[in-house]
Amino acid sequence: MVVVMEERASDAQIERVVAYLVEKGMDVHRSTGVSRTVLGVVGTHPTDPALIEMMEGVHEVLRITEPYKLASRAFKPDGTIVAIDDVRVGGDEVIVMAGPCSVETEEQIFTSAAAVRRAGAKILRGGAFKPRSSPYSFQGLGEDGLKLLRAAANKESLKVVSEVMDVSQIDVVGRYSDIYQVGARNMQNYTLLRELGKTRKPVLLKRGIAATIEEWLLSAEYLLAGGNSDVILCERGIRT
Repeated sequence: MVVVMEERASDAQIERVVAYLVEKGMDVHRSTGVSRTVLGVVGTHPTDPALIEMMEGVHEVLRITEPYKLASRAFKPDGTIVAIDDVRVGGDEVIVMAGPCSVETEEQIFTSAAAVRRAGAKILRGGAFKPRSSPYSFQGLGEDGLKLLRAAANKESLKVVSEVMDVSQIDVVGRYSDIYQVGARNMQNYTLLRELGKTRKPVLLKRGIAATIEEWLLSAEYLLAGGNSDVILCERGIRT
């Protein structure tokens, strides 16, 4: 459910509501918008909405019928702005992320980064760990590729997004990237999503090849439920 606070609700009133819900065994996710604070409440313990609505500072309590809660517009009607320093994804400006599928050589990625900057993009993409259909195809340069990607981005004053394929790669990808990318093949890798939810670095979540919108948003819910509110949804092509 979602608890919508009054526009003029004080911090003390909000904290009392949060404390009450936590005492009832609920997980509470706070979102402060332009005009009011909204509390996303997740849990299996029965709680009477009428008792919450009687508390000072509460405007209304909404039941969310969708299986995803924190990804629902009812929880965050104002939308999300993901800020990577001075780059704001989700605002009025269209932010372009561009670059090669994989980092292959120093010359290739530095040339690509310069072209990306000249074209007006703000974020450089490039894969260092590549999921390939064939086990004989190039699998990426690993950390060496990430080092080249970061160096090229720094030279052109760009941010970096790169794919993480496994829990074991989170630390190394995080050292060089500003945004974690979860590829389509890993959209439903829930172990990976849970661990990325514990990080405080933005995650770009690509839609699976045959995933429904609901499945996609439920994958985003794993990230949000873990405490990571900086989730970027990336639509992609499908198989026909």
